[in-house]
Amino acid sequence: MNTINYLTRILIDFGALKALRAECAQLGMVRPLIVTDAGIRALGLLAKLMHEISELEMVVFDQTPSNPNEASVLAAKSLYVKHQCDGIIALGGGSSMDCAKGVAIMVSHPGELKTYATIEGGSTKITDRVPAIIAIPTTAGTGSEVARGAILIVADGRKLGFHSWHLMPKLALLDPELTLSLPPLLTAATGMDAIAHCMETFMSSAFNPPADGIALDGLERGWRYIEKASLNGDNREARLHMMSASMQGAMAFQKGLGCVHSLSHSLGGINPKLHHGTLNALFLPSVVQFNQKDPTLQSQNKMQRMAYAMGLGHPSNAGQEIAQAIKELSDRLGLPKGLKDYGVQTQQFDDIVFGALKDHCHLTNPVLASAEDYKDILLHSM
Repeated sequence: MNTINYLTRILIDFGALKALRAECAQLGMVRPLIVTDAGIRALGLLAKLMHEISELEMVVFDQTPSNPNEASVLAAKSLYVKHQCDGIIALGGGSSMDCAKGVAIMVSHPGELKTYATIEGGSTKITDRVPAIIAIPTTAGTGSEVARGAILIVADGRKLGFHSWHLMPKLALLDPELTLSLPPLLTAATGMDAIAHCMETFMSSAFNPPADGIALDGLERGWRYIEKASLNGDNREARLHMMSASMQGAMAFQKGLGCVHSLSHSLGGINPKLHHGTLNALFLPSVVQFNQKDPTLQSQNKMQRMAYAMGLGHPSNAGQEIAQAIKELSDRLGLPKGLKDYGVQTQQFDDIVFGALKDHCHLTNPVLASAEDYKDILLHSM
């Protein structure tokens, strides 16, 4: 049975950060743990946040890595326990928000982190004991601020998903002003992450018409504004629409994702230095072409509807046209042309495929991929 559930509260506007003090009071937070990273501190964004809640007894963990792992979760947990914190504020991209969700699990539940991974049957073990999370994104990509899940690298090296409605942030505070300082290439990579979320969830096999509508509108916004935001970071209109596209992609992917993310999660676990959004951009064209043979996608004209949202008209071979348009957009944005340019080698294929087949996104792709299918996608993505 499909569950359609959009639960969290969202504030989105320039200057929304000024509402943080009142929102903390509403949630009863007086000693929040702020989970962020060193780059956010260096950009001065942490100082802006701290200014808004200067009267609170806040504690800062600013060592979130680009791919959050169990070690960072436990380090932040130690601060939370030591200072008797009563809530979490996540400031940053998806890494900080995912790390915050890991901390929320570990400060309120016993045992190892992997116990609560979706693939380990851990979702039902996550309870309402988790502390409240306020999520404040500084990129427009992951949409983790409105997602019930987190992706974390556990101690044994696996990159796993953790999913529970209890992990949904109590508040998503979206202030596009915080993204104005984002560099062009990171704007592009995170923006492609948002576009991938919208496209892949729209293609996903689960029945969720509201999610499809949200995803399609998000795709149209993301495709229209990603270049404007990347080429002119001060374009406030573009920044607002990209932040909305990011949020919409994550609101929609409650429905499920697919092979793009199965592969990105697996490869990101093998090499945590690789950026998730960039990987999604590299895999997306080949997965679109792989998916176009699905009869349900054809009967619902989903490829044609995506092509129209992207401004491609009504091509006769929509899957091929979409794949080519994604490659051309990535090229204009300065992203890698293929996995080979990103340092991936064919010798890694077996390990990547092994992880992809076990990933939680594997089963919600519209076409169930075999090991050979995954190898073909990898080869065409090189």
